[in-house]
Amino acid sequence: MIISINTRFAFTLDRPTDVLLQFEAADIPEQEILSRDTQLTSSEHCAWVPAQDEIGERIWIRAQGRFEVDYRARVRPQRQLPDLAGLKRLQPHHMPGEAVQYLFDSRYCPADKFQSFVEAEFGGTEGGARIVAIRDWIAKTIDYRSGSSDARTGALDTFVERAGICRDFAHVMVTLARASTIPARYVACYAPGVEPPDFHAVAEVFLDDPETESGGTWQLVDATGMAEPADTVKIGVGRDAADVSFLTSFGPNSFERSSVTVTREED
Repeated sequence: MIISINTRFAFTLDRPTDVLLQFEAADIPEQEILSRDTQLTSSEHCAWVPAQDEIGERIWIRAQGRFEVDYRARVRPQRQLPDLAGLKRLQPHHMPGEAVQYLFDSRYCPADKFQSFVEAEFGGTEGGARIVAIRDWIAKTIDYRSGSSDARTGALDTFVERAGICRDFAHVMVTLARASTIPARYVACYAPGVEPPDFHAVAEVFLDDPETESGGTWQLVDATGMAEPADTVKIGVGRDAADVSFLTSFGPNSFERSSVTVTREED
């Protein structure tokens, strides 16, 4: 299956401002970039730099005035898709350094506050079976509701309010996984079938790799139910949404518009 992506957005900067962008599909082994075309308004400075965990790239720009982005790509996901429920949890002392950082609390994901809850609610499960139970609990308990949260909303807020958007679902998934001593990170991505069409967010958890002795594997989990791992195209990963925003402005900006279209094509 090939995923076709067409992304456009524009914003205005009243004065020379540094902006960090992250919207391109990551060029990584689990997804093949068949074609891509990135068109940016000319600016004082523009440079591509590695993103978190070397997954994808960010673009530094320094610009003033109206700035437009037009991005098109065709990507073929080709990731490992084992039965999630059958994967075991790695013991913490067996986890590689790259995974350990995703056990800790972060800005939007206060996992330590949920340790008692996960044991009470999911105590009879472990590993991938617990992740499935958490995913299903979120899907059943939290309403997907546009406009119900903002940039300040964290997992605890969503847990209390019982409503959110994909960003919030991912934060709760990450938080409850970490509270279960399972490394989890936030994934910015593209996926067909997302409603309304937009940048999407899912979680990714680190579990035992059944194909590698003493190895681990990152597996995508979407509690909204809108994105299938087989069709999902990663943009980048981070501790939470703060690490992988498609636009981070280090000064005032006026966001004007955004359009994201993601469709499936047959090979």
